Amino acid sequence: MTPRKQIAKTIKDYNHFLLTSHINPDGDAIGSMLGLGHLLNRMGKTFTFYNQSGLPERFSWLNLPAKMHTRIPLQEYEWAIILDCGDGDRLGENLGTFLDTDKSINIDHHYGNPEFGRYNWVEPHRSSVGEMIALLAQDLGMELNGDMAKSLYLAMVTDTGSFSYSNTGAETFSIASEIIKGGLDLDSFNSHLYQQWSLNKVHLHGLAMKHANLYCQDRVGLIKIPAELMQQTGTNPEDCEGVVNYVRSIKGVKVAISLREDSENKIKMSLRSWGEVDVNAIAHSLGGGGHHNAAGGTFYMSMQEAEGLVLEKIEQHLDSGPEDRNWAQVT
Repeated sequence: MTPRKQIAKTIKDYNHFLLTSHINPDGDAIGSMLGLGHLLNRMGKTFTFYNQSGLPERFSWLNLPAKMHTRIPLQEYEWAIILDCGDGDRLGENLGTFLDTDKSINIDHHYGNPEFGRYNWVEPHRSSVGEMIALLAQDLGMELNGDMAKSLYLAMVTDTGSFSYSNTGAETFSIASEIIKGGLDLDSFNSHLYQQWSLNKVHLHGLAMKHANLYCQDRVGLIKIPAELMQQTGTNPEDCEGVVNYVRSIKGVKVAISLREDSENKIKMSLRSWGEVDVNAIAHSLGGGGHHNAAGGTFYMSMQEAEGLVLEKIEQHLDSGPEDRNWAQVT
């Protein structure tokens, strides 16, 4: 029995679940959690949501089928389903000792997932875990409509860069088509998802972009967000979401980097790329990870040290890997 079939059978056979995902959840983590929650609701199952970081404000317009707990819930569960988490450590320090690995299901699409559950459905070619939950819903005879479909569409659209990344496959569009046929109001959805900016966030992005730079023969774009810039604009780390895509859009840039200062000597790195440049490999060499065209990691050093380290690694990658040969042929 494949992991996908085993998970579908487990959901049919059991009644009490814990649903969780990685800390600082993105659209795929939240969308797949909520989508699966709505699915379990339809089946008459009981479940508890847990995420150490809680629900990001930018997704507060979604309808939650249950409360999102930020403290370890005391309720007993039969199975924990862990979504969009490339490594068990990314669940946060509070959940690690609470989870029973033998009662854990791991559904993920990150390269290098160590398969830390009893059942592990890991498919790195998938656009998102939301896409995988949509397939699971179809396996269980559920139509892709209502709040479940809206949540899964969020997961797919955010993790594919609005269906622009190379992880967007034919099946991704097929599922999106089913969701739209099921009645998703795209105008309402897009206004909720994209019209969330405050004026402070606009100022933050503008000031950060003012100091963006190009490196490695203009193939690499870098943007830095020091803590003092967030203080100056009255913003927070959530407002930095997506800033890396600006430098990714510069003509000739193959790799885009954003470095955000979370606290003294703690720097959050985001990497984006086009085409064949594998930023997952670059991030992995720096202790992080992710996907082929979107990855990240954390440095415990100064902004200046982090900048020097990541630029050195990327330059080595571009100048020695097959991505550089492909780039040279194109140009």
